[in-house]
Amino acid sequence: MSAPLATPRIRAPRTARAGEVVEIRTLMEHPMETGLRQEGGRAVPRDMLVRMIVRVNGETALEAEFRNGTAANPFHVFHLRIERTSEIEYIWMDEAGRMARASGRISVA
Repeated sequence: MSAPLATPRIRAPRTARAGEVVEIRTLMEHPMETGLRQEGGRAVPRDMLVRMIVRVNGETALEAEFRNGTAANPFHVFHLRIERTSEIEYIWMDEAGRMARASGRISVA
C-alpha cells in the first residue's frame, strides 16, 4: 500500500468584508513523478496528483487538472470574492485514488 498524501498547507485570511476579494495560497508537498525519469538505471514509478478542487459552502469554485508538466510540490494562488461567512474545502487527488483534504473558514466581519 502506498503512503498517504502529505498534509496540504493553506494560507487564507480568517476574516473579510462582504464583497471583498481575498487571496488564497495552497501548497501540496508531492514529488509529481511522471514515470519518465531514471534513477540508477531504473524508471522511477509514476506518482502524480491529478486534480485539485476548491469548494465554497459546498459549491465548486475552482477545479484544476494536473498533467505531466506540473512541478513537484504544486503551489497555487487564486482569488475568491467572499460575500458571506464561508466554509472552504480543499481536496487533492492522485492517480492511485489517495486524497488529501483541508478546510477553513473565512468569517465576514
